[in-house]
Amino acid sequence: MRVASGSRRDGLAPAFVVPHAWTEDGISVDGGGTGAHLLLTAVACCVLNDVYREAQEPGIALAGVRVDAVGGFDSTTWSSTTIAYDVDVDSDAPQQVVDGLLAQVDEVAEIPRVVRGSVAVTRERSEA
Repeated sequence: MRVASGSRRDGLAPAFVVPHAWTEDGISVDGGGTGAHLLLTAVACCVLNDVYREAQEPGIALAGVRVDAVGGFDSTTWSSTTIAYDVDVDSDAPQQVVDGLLAQVDEVAEIPRVVRGSVAVTRERSEA
C-alpha cells in the first residue's frame, strides 16, 4: 500500500484520492481493496496525516509525504502478523529535524498504537 500527498504524489496512479485538511489535492491511495489492504491503508493514512499535524507546531514546512505500508498475515487464520511502514518526507528542514518529526509521529499515530495494542474485535448483534 502506498499513500502520498503533495510533491510525493508524482507518478502515482492512485486507485482513489481522499480529501485531506492539510493538502489541496488530497491523499492519493494506491493498492488493493481487500480488508488486508484497507488495514494497511488505515495505518499509512494515519501516519501521513500525523506527519502534517505534528509538523504544524514546530513550523516544519512539508512539500509532500509518502508512506508505504506492508503487512504479513497468517495464511491459516488470516490474522495480522506484522505491519511495517516507511515514510518519505519532502521538506527543506534539516534531516535531523525530519527524523525527530518521524520519531514523534511513531509515538502518537493513533491507528498504529491501536494495532500495537492487540485490540480485540468482536461482532455485536444489533436488535432490530
